[in-house]
Amino acid sequence: MADALLEFRGVNTYYGDLHVLKNVDYSIGRGEIVCLLGGNASGKSTTMKTIMGVVRPQSGQVLYDGQEIADLATSERVKRGIAPVLEARRLFPRMTVYENLEIGAYTRKKGPEFDQDLERVYQLFPRVKERRTQISGTLSGGEQQMVAIGRALMSRPKLICMDEPSMGLSPLFVEQVFDIIQEINKQGVTIFMVEQNASMALSIAHRAYVLQTGVVVLSGPAAEMKENEMIKQAYLGEMQVEAA
Repeated sequence: MADALLEFRGVNTYYGDLHVLKNVDYSIGRGEIVCLLGGNASGKSTTMKTIMGVVRPQSGQVLYDGQEIADLATSERVKRGIAPVLEARRLFPRMTVYENLEIGAYTRKKGPEFDQDLERVYQLFPRVKERRTQISGTLSGGEQQMVAIGRALMSRPKLICMDEPSMGLSPLFVEQVFDIIQEINKQGVTIFMVEQNASMALSIAHRAYVLQTGVVVLSGPAAEMKENEMIKQAYLGEMQVEAA
């Protein structure tokens, strides 16, 4: 892809002798929402850890904004505009909502821009503003996810990597979170999202990849993927009915 913000080129990642990502190629264009589908132990979370520098590939390249980032620390990746929204939210449960948001901007100096970004988060998430002095561990799952996304936005990211944003949420909160993901994308932020809820993910994504046991087995426009029989049977809970 000519205007790719993030690329994996032939990435191989191991945990000891276990080969987790096998010659993986991804390309995430600027301004896109791209979802990564796959079952348990397919390598989805390892993909996110590789982007953030928690796991380093044994071979291949990870390019961000056209530059190899294999040697960059996680904090440097955040400074350059990559922000994670971690699986299961991972807030600091004994800190207030405001303090968690403040941590999202730890790579930046406090100033007028901090206040602008905080107001942006509060506009996106009025409930977060209402709860700003509340201890984060006392929030509902949906409220915690809103804080987690808000924390990511506080770093002024170009790219947000989301790991299972709908996990553990009620259907109402799932819809709200996906609406907000679309709104953030409309504001110019690229989204790369690992998600088990394939139907919701494909409904808002521009493109999708399917990962099975560390191998990309399918990729393409999200609208086409929704009509793919393999996707329907494996991820959308639809079975083909044969004619008698």
